[in-house]
Amino acid sequence: MVIALIAHDGKKAEMVSFLRDHLELLHRDEVELISTGTTGKHVQEAGLKVKRVLSGPLGGDAQIAAQVAQGDVDAVFFFRDPLDKHPHEPDILMLMRICDVHNVPLATNPASARLIFSGLLS
Repeated sequence: MVIALIAHDGKKAEMVSFLRDHLELLHRDEVELISTGTTGKHVQEAGLKVKRVLSGPLGGDAQIAAQVAQGDVDAVFFFRDPLDKHPHEPDILMLMRICDVHNVPLATNPASARLIFSGLLS
């Protein structure tokens, strides 16, 4: 199972906190994490193994979207900051559209991510 992790700057701490609360699930052998660059750095510092792609604004969102489209990602956890502007908003919307097109679960906050975990890893 491959889970993609992305968090806007204002949500990175929330992502790390969420991941720490679910370490027992994330340390399972069947779980692989991929992440955009900066989020991945924070995930690594939390003690988790993660494959990092480019930072979101530099194309990381598009790289993860491509993996979703190829069927290589089972879920996307994208903790978005809805109160801030993002220069790569077109890439963000494209990733969300690709998740919808390919029927891949997309969590944009911890509550929806918990529900996805309960369904995918139970």
